[in-house]
Amino acid sequence: MTKALIIGGGIAGTVTAMALHKAGVDAVVYEAYPPDATDTGGAFLLVANNGLEALRTIDAHGPVLERAFPASRVEFISNTGKRLGDKPMSGAQDGGLGAVTIRRATLARVLREEAVRRGVRIEYGKRLLAAQTGPDGRVVGSFADGGRAVGDVLIGADGIHSLIRRTIDAGAPRPRYTGQHTVCGYTRDASAPPAPDTYTMVFGKQAFFGATAAPDGEVWWFSNAPAAELSKAEQAAVTPGQWRERLTELFAEDQTPAADIVRATGENIVATAAYDLLSTPVWSEEGMVIVGDAAHACAPNAAQGASMAIEDGVVLAKCLRDLPGPRSALAAYEGLRRERVEKVAANSAGLARRNAPGPVKRALRDATMARRLDRAGTTGGDDWLTGYRIDWDEPVSA
Repeated sequence: MTKALIIGGGIAGTVTAMALHKAGVDAVVYEAYPPDATDTGGAFLLVANNGLEALRTIDAHGPVLERAFPASRVEFISNTGKRLGDKPMSGAQDGGLGAVTIRRATLARVLREEAVRRGVRIEYGKRLLAAQTGPDGRVVGSFADGGRAVGDVLIGADGIHSLIRRTIDAGAPRPRYTGQHTVCGYTRDASAPPAPDTYTMVFGKQAFFGATAAPDGEVWWFSNAPAAELSKAEQAAVTPGQWRERLTELFAEDQTPAADIVRATGENIVATAAYDLLSTPVWSEEGMVIVGDAAHACAPNAAQGASMAIEDGVVLAKCLRDLPGPRSALAAYEGLRRERVEKVAANSAGLARRNAPGPVKRALRDATMARRLDRAGTTGGDDWLTGYRIDWDEPVSA
């Protein structure tokens, strides 16, 4: 294995490139957009303990920690304002790195900067049009600018609407709209901001809401809100003010801080439609493979999308390092990853369905939440998720 072509310069693509670089495999990242096209604002996300630990495997966690802030605890509130309980974010209490909050654009930029610092080449403005495997077994990518690239393996890190997924399998499933939009906002005018390093999660009667406070006091909030599926043009036409009005209405009847925080937010609001991809039957074919959202996309409710993509990149690099040829390496990668990521995607889809239940289920949830949180804290109920570790030095076998 001498050269990998990586399509997509987001989280999955740049982590995969750094992991391959550490494994001694040359990798070039081809990103469709120019380097200045990424907005510095936009949505934010959680990098969970397992994601940070995967970054630590390739010594890439430091730059992320420098630009993020910790998420140490989470507390839950019902739509009536009743405090249902709290728990530590998994990981930090066990000696791990814990979880951090960071803007998505910042995370992508930091990872690209670190990749370039290590010697990874990133080519911008390279929109892939087609990919195919030649008679010699090498993969050829053709770009919209007329350029071509040839490698031993082509890695599709091109997101949930992946061209590489469709190239590998023309019958691959399409992403499923989850029935909700994730709306993020930022405000310095909240009258009741969350405690530092804490996420306040609100089970609203009609939508779910979460908020945390950055070190400078700015409140970062999100809502997973029910909404009709919109075309790209329709979504672009919805203004921040319209989202603010919509969410204020959804939380108006609740006795929680959600409506006030949304109301106190100006134009710094962004919304994205939430899609998932619970299972993709075919991950690889003839030297091509998919990682991250291209292979498995989670609804945002479990806050694991970035972390799963990071894990993918590190595991794939180990497989390409240790096994003789793309076919066996890609099969091993799928064998190591499929069960885990499909379980995470299914769990996240279940959370999306349970966020706004009817009155009977709400009452049952409120009555049992504290006990379930206590039980999870003593049994390590989500160790399988956030306690996951990748041993870089352990060889991969076919």
